[in-house]
Amino acid sequence: MPYVFLAFAVLAETIGTTALQASQQFTRVVPTAITIVAYAAAFYLLGIALKYFPVGIAYAIWSGLGIVFIAVIGLAVFGQKLDLPAILGMGMILAGILVIHLFSNTSPH
Repeated sequence: MPYVFLAFAVLAETIGTTALQASQQFTRVVPTAITIVAYAAAFYLLGIALKYFPVGIAYAIWSGLGIVFIAVIGLAVFGQKLDLPAILGMGMILAGILVIHLFSNTSPH
């Protein structure tokens, strides 16, 4: 169950950041409202996840997955390109999350 809260926190943060891009610097009302609601939900769900995860582990997973998901959405939705160093860096982020999940004793399994 702890991973469910963390996964939904990542999803909410991803929605909020996507809407932030679409808000065009808070000049569009609907994407701005989505941004506010999604970030509030993300922080609420992250707070619940912190009952089960140490803050460093939860934040590493939350922010790392958020970075990768937003980069993919930026590419697919907004046409933003990624160069090889960016792709390699995100691969290392995913590898780090995998190491935490598979080998760390501080993460619930």
